[in-house]
Amino acid sequence: MPDIVGAIDQGTTSSRFILFDRSGAPLAMAQREHAQIYPAPGLVEHDPGEIWRNTEAVIADALARAGLAAGDLKAVGVTNQRETTLLWDRRTGEPLHNALVWQDTRVDGLVADYAREGGKDRLRAKTGLPLASYFSGLKLRWLLDHVPGAREKARAGDALFGTVDSFLLWKLTGRHLTDVTNASRTQLMDLVTLAWDDGILDLFGIPRACLPAIVSSSEVYGEATAGPLKGVPIAGILGDQQAALVGQACFRPGEAKNTYGTGCFMLMNTGGTPYPSRAGLVTTLAYRFGNAAPVYALEGSIAIAGALVQWLRDNLGLVAASADVEALARSVPDNGGVVIVPAFSGLYAPYWNEGARGLIAGLTRYAGRGEIARAALEATAFQTRDVLEAMARDSGIRLSELRVDGGMTVNELLMQVQADLLDLDVVRPRVTETTALGAAYAAGLAVGVWSGTEELAANWGVDRRWSPAMGAEERARMTALWAKAVGRSLDWTG
Repeated sequence: MPDIVGAIDQGTTSSRFILFDRSGAPLAMAQREHAQIYPAPGLVEHDPGEIWRNTEAVIADALARAGLAAGDLKAVGVTNQRETTLLWDRRTGEPLHNALVWQDTRVDGLVADYAREGGKDRLRAKTGLPLASYFSGLKLRWLLDHVPGAREKARAGDALFGTVDSFLLWKLTGRHLTDVTNASRTQLMDLVTLAWDDGILDLFGIPRACLPAIVSSSEVYGEATAGPLKGVPIAGILGDQQAALVGQACFRPGEAKNTYGTGCFMLMNTGGTPYPSRAGLVTTLAYRFGNAAPVYALEGSIAIAGALVQWLRDNLGLVAASADVEALARSVPDNGGVVIVPAFSGLYAPYWNEGARGLIAGLTRYAGRGEIARAALEATAFQTRDVLEAMARDSGIRLSELRVDGGMTVNELLMQVQADLLDLDVVRPRVTETTALGAAYAAGLAVGVWSGTEELAANWGVDRRWSPAMGAEERARMTALWAKAVGRSLDWTG
């Protein structure tokens, strides 16, 4: 039996299980979507029970499609939507509340309260993160404050906090752990010591007893005790964007990738030192493999990318399926002056403006469905440009190319627009399932399937390259309109 490694890829809209061979090629995959729960404007929740049921189902489905049994796998890695926050009962395993999704803005008031003393950057030196509704720590504080009995259970260690990786690992192995990449997104971990920070725990009113132990991204955490993976070592954990960085083989400082999914996330490897941002990015853990030194990254996070296309489909009925947006956008030569700023839950990097709200600007009677579809795709490309410019200001590095992955990279019009607006080559790898691949790599490294990062880098190859074809004058004109529209969207609710 050849070396086969599995990856649980639990994302914002679906759960997947993918099997990979030693070359990094996917062998089989299964996927199931889960419900997006919107109790009120700005609130986004998931049902942890549904996520777990779907995870078990996709594991069984993928193994069946490949004609494999659990014993045929060398190891399994886990990658996950990162800041989404769960609290569950240690004894029953039942969630105490729906998961609060990373997009959820219900803690805006807490963010403002803490920012009044010391500003939004008061915790940045320790955590690499500004105060924002995005991160997990204040979401946990909200759960402890609003779920009856939760705080008392948390103090006693009977209520367990975790991001989705922790919840899945607990379900699989009974161990309460998280890796450094996910811990770095809670705003509760010190970037240098890689430990929970007592001062921040006290500040946020979070009992240490409810927190998982922090471990590396690549080691054997335990074997699955039941279900379709029974007996298989669970040996890798990476937050989804860090997993994509690993899957894209960005192991050298200065290498960067951008993932186009529900949101959009650009990470640049900055090596062994946390690199402070002065341009609106965050400093985060890229990965830590076993006992090796941690590797850090600069990250720009964009809340709404593919979610804007879903909004065109579900809320406006502009397209019947998300895949139809490319043909609709191609039906017109340009955006007709229309600009969309998709600030549905504020704007993340590099603005960090919770009060921003979405707008469609530049409408005339000329504008139609095609122009709006094109402007929606351009919104993702413009937001990526904003992050790339901030990254260049922080690091002093101008990329020679941008490696891209995620579901939206099948949209070739978007990729060309991205190259045009960045004035930079955009490169899609042969294996586009880079998030799951990164988790598989982390697990395989832990059990010896791969010898090290050099072997992983040798697996990476180019599928398609887009080069810029837009003139500097047109690029400057479009960018100026985008900046004007962003300015109008800021502090809309302030």
